Amino acid sequence: MNKIIFAIIIVAALAGGYLIFTQNMDRDGLMNSENTPKPAPLESLQPAPNSALAPKTVKEFNVGGSKFKFSVNEIRVKKGDTVKIIFTSMDTKHDWRVDEFGAGSSVLDAGQSQTVEFTADKAGSFEYYCSVMQHRQMGMKGTLIVEE
Repeated sequence: MNKIIFAIIIVAALAGGYLIFTQNMDRDGLMNSENTPKPAPLESLQPAPNSALAPKTVKEFNVGGSKFKFSVNEIRVKKGDTVKIIFTSMDTKHDWRVDEFGAGSSVLDAGQSQTVEFTADKAGSFEYYCSVMQHRQMGMKGTLIVEE
């Protein structure tokens, strides 16, 4: 009888040890310890400042176009900013263009709006304008300033 009780105790101890051991294993079969640092969840990771992965600043401007003028004559941003222009033609056909960044709206009828988005990837002073007929020559232009 003592041998049976002794065997049951040995089997129970082995089973308990096995359960404890397997609970401390990760899925690759390596030991996990409460003192071992766990990797941070992906959503908590932030890119270092000034890194290529750092979030870019979006600068948004509402620009209206009417007879031979824009409602905003000067736009200032930093190099690397994403520039978002929400252009609205106010009275007749107009568009908004800046050649150096290959950015521009379609020619819009009165009351229509379009969003133009681009990255200001070079510093300097650049002219934006309306390309419809002679609107640019008649003064429908402004200045985009991209600072370092």
